[in-house]
Amino acid sequence: MKRAIEEAKLSVSDVPVGAVLEKDGVVLAIAHNRKEELNDVTAHAEILVIKEAQKKLNSFRLSGCTMYVTLEPCPMCTWAILQAGISTVYFGSYNTQYGAFGSVIDLSELANSKVKIFGGIMEEECDLLLKNFFSGIRSKKVDNQNRT
Repeated sequence: MKRAIEEAKLSVSDVPVGAVLEKDGVVLAIAHNRKEELNDVTAHAEILVIKEAQKKLNSFRLSGCTMYVTLEPCPMCTWAILQAGISTVYFGSYNTQYGAFGSVIDLSELANSKVKIFGGIMEEECDLLLKNFFSGIRSKKVDNQNRT
């Protein structure tokens, strides 16, 4: 999870989410959210690591892989995780708006998946990344309002 947190810190204009995908202790891919940078709504950290790992393994099947992600995946990312057959997911912060591994909905139940899910891993550190990001956005809005 520490590597995912460090990767999340590389997000500049996006919500700071980092993801790492590994198999048998070997890191296959590391990414952070890049929606704004790539002008691509699907450029979530989870989707980016899935795509990279699939290229490296030359297969869309990622069984035996483990994902570490700083924020509970949204429905789009959760469904991609389930369809890829990722075996285990560790996430940091709970996503009370869009979390699809139990906070709002649990898509793994709908898919009848055997994925193992562990939430709240290094949660305080992951929460702090998000808190600082959104505090920065709010303070910029206040600064802009005071200038007009």
